[in-house]
Amino acid sequence: MIEDLPLEGFGLGQVFTARALLGSAVGAWPTAAANTTEMVEFLQEHWRGRGLPAYAQFDNDTRFQGGHNHPDVVGRVMRLCLALEVTPVFAPPLQQGFQGMIEHFNGLWQQKVWQRFHHPSLEALQTASRRFTEAYQHRLARQRPEAPRRRPFPVGFTVDWQRPPRGQLIYLRLTDEHGKVKLLGHEFLVDPAWPHRLVRCEVDLDHHQVRCYRLRRKAPTDQPLLATHEHHLPERRFLVQAAKKKTRRSSAP
Repeated sequence: MIEDLPLEGFGLGQVFTARALLGSAVGAWPTAAANTTEMVEFLQEHWRGRGLPAYAQFDNDTRFQGGHNHPDVVGRVMRLCLALEVTPVFAPPLQQGFQGMIEHFNGLWQQKVWQRFHHPSLEALQTASRRFTEAYQHRLARQRPEAPRRRPFPVGFTVDWQRPPRGQLIYLRLTDEHGKVKLLGHEFLVDPAWPHRLVRCEVDLDHHQVRCYRLRRKAPTDQPLLATHEHHLPERRFLVQAAKKKTRRSSAP
């Protein structure tokens, strides 16, 4: 997310961005209010045109994860991914490097689009953003012609929000001083001998397990299993609240 860009006579705009780790797919969607409803729409638009990846990494914004008021919340973005058999991956909070590629793209977008031109309206900003992302994608395609094959987006796809989530969630986390991690509103013991270290936690929704693996930057392929916990998501109705799009116009600061 690129947040709080002041637009003259409009207020603050937001930009939802996407960047492929491998390949040339990029996206940037300026909007009045980047709520979960719009993010779900943007992701479907992006994946219809580019194909479905195996994984999608997000930061820990509640618009991606869902609210933190209750445990075991699986939000709409996560449910969309799982319904499309795309594994959501959540970067470790406050850890540098894991979001480096998208942060670089966000900085480039601000330099080439936001700072270079005057944008008299949100529509003008959207046009300039689309022009930049198309040109940048063509450039990346020339530099990196080979990319992993993506699955086609299913025809006639709709999300059944009440369907129990299936598949896998991945959380990259840092253990605390006791070797524990927090995810899905719960605390899980990983290893008392592995404090303040990175782990990869796989939430297997089909087999009701949380598996925690050692994760080291210097040896990324060496990830031994440290702990396994049984965990069941509660059976409850998923409440979908339609977000209202921002219509109020205000002066930019």
